[in-house]
Amino acid sequence: MKALLLENIHPIAVEILEGRGFEVELRSGSLSEDELREALPGISLLGIRSNTTITADVLKTAPDLLAVGCFCIGTNQVDLVAAADQGIAVFNAPYSNTRSVVELVIGEIIALARRLPEKTARMHEGVWDKSAKGSHEIRGRTLGIVGYGNIGTQLSNLAEALGLRVIFFDTADRLAHGNARRISTLDELLAQADIVSLHVDGRPGNAGFFGADQFARMKPRSLFINAARGMVVDDRSLRDHIVSGHIAGAALDVFPVEPKRQGDEFESVLRGLDNVILTPHVGGSTQEAQEEIGYFVAGKLAGFTLHGSTALSVNLPAVQAPELGSGSRVGYLHVNVPGVLAAVNQLLADHGANVEGQYLATRGEQGYVVTDVAEALPDAALADLQGSQHTIWLRTWRA
Repeated sequence: MKALLLENIHPIAVEILEGRGFEVELRSGSLSEDELREALPGISLLGIRSNTTITADVLKTAPDLLAVGCFCIGTNQVDLVAAADQGIAVFNAPYSNTRSVVELVIGEIIALARRLPEKTARMHEGVWDKSAKGSHEIRGRTLGIVGYGNIGTQLSNLAEALGLRVIFFDTADRLAHGNARRISTLDELLAQADIVSLHVDGRPGNAGFFGADQFARMKPRSLFINAARGMVVDDRSLRDHIVSGHIAGAALDVFPVEPKRQGDEFESVLRGLDNVILTPHVGGSTQEAQEEIGYFVAGKLAGFTLHGSTALSVNLPAVQAPELGSGSRVGYLHVNVPGVLAAVNQLLADHGANVEGQYLATRGEQGYVVTDVAEALPDAALADLQGSQHTIWLRTWRA
């Protein structure tokens, strides 16, 4: 089977997949929809990061595709519903680069509070500007975290250790870490925070989440950081508030439109502003994080393809299937309607199958059952199961 890995995925992913018998093609850049349509026939596994978009139309032209690995946190670049409808599993790395993102944000908070972007730019111009004007310690300041998930909570812990007071807002019910305080509304958080850091996900409902009204509600001379998703922030409104002086500085690692390939020109209305840090979506781009992501996602792809395990899939029912020790395994993804499991087990009984283990999960309109049997099922039994009106796909493995 063939695997196609895009966007400079860490070499450990290649090592893992090749070690499991896959033929791997590694490309440095992302692919457009037309390029994906041309590249995907014959590909069993696709690995991407955040710059490759997998639409329903692309998936329709990928008849051999079994799984997509998002070697990053986000999965909004993949049409998860269309992938599930075709039985294509999607995996990501929800925790592997958390520390790297948090360390970048901590560094940006300190750099902005000390106005380091301006200081270093003037030094490069040959200007010695030794002044404390506008430069502050972060100790005792209030950090407002919008989105208190994996990254938000770890940021909360490190920020508090540095002497920041932490408040947070999240639409989900989250447990406060340390001395952090939950704030009931976003407006209330904006009125209190000296620094606002966004850590929301890329769901469609978050598009344009933070715009002119939110910037206007922030404290005068406060700082703003976006290391979440580019589409959640109106960058033009941010520019207006920086130019007016209402916002004292900002750091952005993500943008509504990002270059597709290394070296392409970057366009943004925020270029050229004082005390604004712009980084090319590198929050999780440390060697440590990328190696961990490569190891984690490649392992999930291999586990699904070689053993049928869907554990931590973001779009299919999650079944933790162990490696097959002996005998045979049948993986059956089906429409989730009453009676399917009973029909499967009746078919196994009719063919005298000795079931050694069975694992089942459902998710929305789909169900997935993995059954280990002592002897391989006869072709007639598999044909009966394959022919069911409820079948999405049927796969078999042998020890």
